[in-house]
Amino acid sequence: MNRICRAWRLYRHYISINVRSMMQYKTSFFLTAVGQFLVSFNVFLGIFFMFQRFSEVEEFTYSEVLLCYAIVLLEFSLAEMAARGFDMFPGMVKSGEFDRVLVRPQNEILQVLGSKFELTRIGRMLQAVVMFGYGVTKGGVDWDFAKVLTVVFMLIGGTAVFAGLFLIYAALCFFTLDGLEFMNVFTDGAREFGKYPIGVYGKKMLLFTTFLIPYALVQYYPLLYVLGRRTGVFYIFLPLPACWFLLPALLLWRFGVRHYKSSGS
Repeated sequence: MNRICRAWRLYRHYISINVRSMMQYKTSFFLTAVGQFLVSFNVFLGIFFMFQRFSEVEEFTYSEVLLCYAIVLLEFSLAEMAARGFDMFPGMVKSGEFDRVLVRPQNEILQVLGSKFELTRIGRMLQAVVMFGYGVTKGGVDWDFAKVLTVVFMLIGGTAVFAGLFLIYAALCFFTLDGLEFMNVFTDGAREFGKYPIGVYGKKMLLFTTFLIPYALVQYYPLLYVLGRRTGVFYIFLPLPACWFLLPALLLWRFGVRHYKSSGS
């Protein structure tokens, strides 16, 4: 327990350093945050214009889709904010910076996490909160404690899944020395496709996102419960097993660390 507390205090110190560094250039921070808001706003406009033409998408209404996308966007933004260090990891490997990480007495994952904390993602999160608020007020959901708890579990599970994908992306760099762009299909691509409930993409996609990369466990199935289309209590807790996706990601990372050889930079 003491070890965990020390790691948490160190991670908070890393965050503090990153935030203070960004606040040295407040205008840059503000403009970047606004840019993040506007990038996500383009996706919102796509949804808006879609529903100007069609009243429903596979029986999901405009407010229900906004609620779905807001939750996915929050999940992605939280993961990217905290795990941005893994997204920047290829540069750390190529520059030889990871050699210095390995000789320090702290856990290498903690050091990579602390190397970059992207607070500017708060602009994207703000838009997600606005869309979520609209979806809550216009979606006709009969909110109770169980449904609020379901949304909380969705955010926890979704953040874990996206963080696991960032970790896999970083682990692959041990063998390639460079980031593999196809991983963006599972990170940025999931954020884009996640604007609609995954069930609308067909049964094969639903199976893939249920048993291989568990997007559906943190988006589609619990969303059905929130919208009142499923009543089983187990739908509330489905996002939590998705956190186990971190385990194979961690195993791949450990495998990569054991076989790491300096890039020679």
